[in-house]
Amino acid sequence: MKIIIKSTLVLLLLVSSFSFAQTEKPQTPKAPFDYTIEDVTFINKAADSIKLAGTLTVPKNIKNPAVAILINGSGAHDRDCNILGHKPFWVIADYLTNNGIAVLRFDERGTAKSEGDFSTATTYDLALDVEAGISFLKNRKDIDSNKIGLIGHSEGGAIAPIIASKNKDVAFIVLLAGPGVRGDKIMYTQNEKILNQRGYTKAFIDTQLELNTNFYKIVIEKENDSISNTIKTYLDNYLAKNKDNKTVNFILNDFAKKQFASVYSNPWFREFIRFDPKPYLEKTTCPVLALNGSKDVQVLPEYNLPEIKKHLETAKNKDITVKELEGLNHLFQTATTGAPSEYGKIEETFSPLVLQIIVNWINDRF
Repeated sequence: MKIIIKSTLVLLLLVSSFSFAQTEKPQTPKAPFDYTIEDVTFINKAADSIKLAGTLTVPKNIKNPAVAILINGSGAHDRDCNILGHKPFWVIADYLTNNGIAVLRFDERGTAKSEGDFSTATTYDLALDVEAGISFLKNRKDIDSNKIGLIGHSEGGAIAPIIASKNKDVAFIVLLAGPGVRGDKIMYTQNEKILNQRGYTKAFIDTQLELNTNFYKIVIEKENDSISNTIKTYLDNYLAKNKDNKTVNFILNDFAKKQFASVYSNPWFREFIRFDPKPYLEKTTCPVLALNGSKDVQVLPEYNLPEIKKHLETAKNKDITVKELEGLNHLFQTATTGAPSEYGKIEETFSPLVLQIIVNWINDRF
């Protein structure tokens, strides 16, 4: 899902909204590769037998290694999580496999070589795709089926606990900028942070956040087929009450009114707003590593990491590691401000420090 952000409309910031010269980045892996690379396909039998395509990388000199499935964040991504010239999932897969951990990464449904329709998929549908990947790995003879883990970035950090809370085949999960609070709070804190960072006036920010809060309330409380009309009615009434307010009229131009109604009716976005990781984290008992960058302005560490830890403790999880990493943004790049506008300009694809933390943590357990 790609949402283009206008200056007067702040809904959801996805890196697909920005465009920079997409030259190859220094960390992009280059041949020769000292591990086995196999193009694979597997079937999601729970979703009309969608065929998903990906790449499995396996260390050459380790018999039956642990294996991790990489889970993308919001938006339709290929197996490398190709973003603004960066290929972070290829970088992660290359590093982990060179350090003894097999990796499965795959094109999301309806993307690249995978079948299906991404535009109608929710977080829960994407979780079923990952579970199909687990089933595929369980039948492999070259990895240890008792050491299958999940590494999820952003929305992928929501999907991993959904699966781990009910699927005992999951041996560990790594949450990279994963959510610890409900989607509406993710959105509110993200918008507040980015609007302040961009230097908007207090009146503009207060109005935008008031509108968004009421939209979230409508999405959470109303039936799906009534959301669009309810938002339109709310906007008409809001404009009537604030017809002389220049800030309100600037924000709610004709384009914005249509965009609000359509975006909040999108199946994925509705479920994102409603999604609460709490009940899943509270049932996750496998080892968990949760990481977040201090300069992440999309999933703010100060709100999410403490909640992740609290919910896992409620599950009586005995192996929890939670870390806030200084100077890193939402993509785990070393950043100046953390703003999404920096993502494509930064040469670093993924912090080497984080790669080492992940490898050490998994290898210490398996």
